[in-house]
Amino acid sequence: QVQLVESGGGSVQAGGSLRLSCAASVSGYAYSRYCMGWFRQAPGKEREGVAAITSDGSTGYTESVKGRFTISRDNAKNVLYLQMISLKPEDTAMYYCAATWRSSNTCPELTVHRFGYWGQGTQVTVSS
Repeated sequence: QVQLVESGGGSVQAGGSLRLSCAASVSGYAYSRYCMGWFRQAPGKEREGVAAITSDGSTGYTESVKGRFTISRDNAKNVLYLQMISLKPEDTAMYYCAATWRSSNTCPELTVHRFGYWGQGTQVTVSS
């Protein structure tokens, strides 16, 4: 079982930065055995994958955030991060942390149905 709690959201102007955190409480398997991801959902839109990271730090990003967002994790502290710079109004959304257990050091396709554990989300609002 995994419980995820996001923090760090807020309101910024375009061009600004935010750092999201996701604290994980795990039982059974170690946190390091989970692929971790960030997703976001804007009003009226489907939830979309933003970034994912394997247990040893390999990362993947959706095209629209490459070069602006950086996902990272601290396996000793059970924390996931998303550093966001050069924020744009189109980045406005509820951001969710997600996890999925993996038998190997990989991540699945960055789609909603491939991740089984979810946080409650943290709101990011970027004004122009």
